[in-house]
Amino acid sequence: MDRRLFPATSTVAHESLKGIFDCARYTRGEARQVSIPLVDLLAAPQGARERQLTMGEGFTVIDHDRHFAFGFAARDGYCGWVPVTALEPETVETHWVAAPASHIYPEPRVQAREIATLSMGAKLTIVAEQDGWAETTKGFIWAAHLRPLGEWMADPVAVAERFLGTPYLWGGNSRAGIDCSGLVQISQIACGRPCPGDADLQQSIGTEVEGELTRGDLLFWKGHVALAMDARRIIHATGAFMQVVIEETSTAIARIEAAGGGPVTAQRRP
Repeated sequence: MDRRLFPATSTVAHESLKGIFDCARYTRGEARQVSIPLVDLLAAPQGARERQLTMGEGFTVIDHDRHFAFGFAARDGYCGWVPVTALEPETVETHWVAAPASHIYPEPRVQAREIATLSMGAKLTIVAEQDGWAETTKGFIWAAHLRPLGEWMADPVAVAERFLGTPYLWGGNSRAGIDCSGLVQISQIACGRPCPGDADLQQSIGTEVEGELTRGDLLFWKGHVALAMDARRIIHATGAFMQVVIEETSTAIARIEAAGGGPVTAQRRP
């Protein structure tokens, strides 16, 4: 009964828990989606950030507490609280932001003042295209930064490399700030592969690797994860450098152990 994946409060539970969890009331929930560029998914109303959701991501609401809604993210089932004002009715999105970041404008003109910054993974509905611009229900965005939903990338490591230099942010899931598991998740999802949100949960994906690492393998420590670029290098978001960096694998292993982070606990191949 991991709280992060357990869609229930003290008063109501999602209908998927019938027969598993005794609760006074069950609900199928209300399908909503994120209406703002980025929102924190909180452990409690006004609590600590655990993950982040981007514009257009689905969120099923099953309970409310004044100005906050409790539910779970469509991408991975991660449960938490978000401000009610950050949600809107679910719509049929057509495209996703495939660039590390992009801007929404009020008109198709680069000189216009941007409305907002979107990160990779944000979802939008295109209503028209003109002169390289896509008109969406939120504004205009450069069309080359978008891909149709279902048109995924092929290499998670190449996706991660596009986030080099992104500042480290605990619980971050965007180009503005990202943590180790956020980098792994966004890299996998951009390639059409389901992936949990936290490093300990990500150890469940794929198969155990014995021997030499290959591109795309995942290395785990207690509370940390990195992607192998090849047999000798990794890319990861790390608090040691407060950004996404590339390191020699052997150097990172020695540094993490010397700092008290312990040895590598698992190697997985998604």
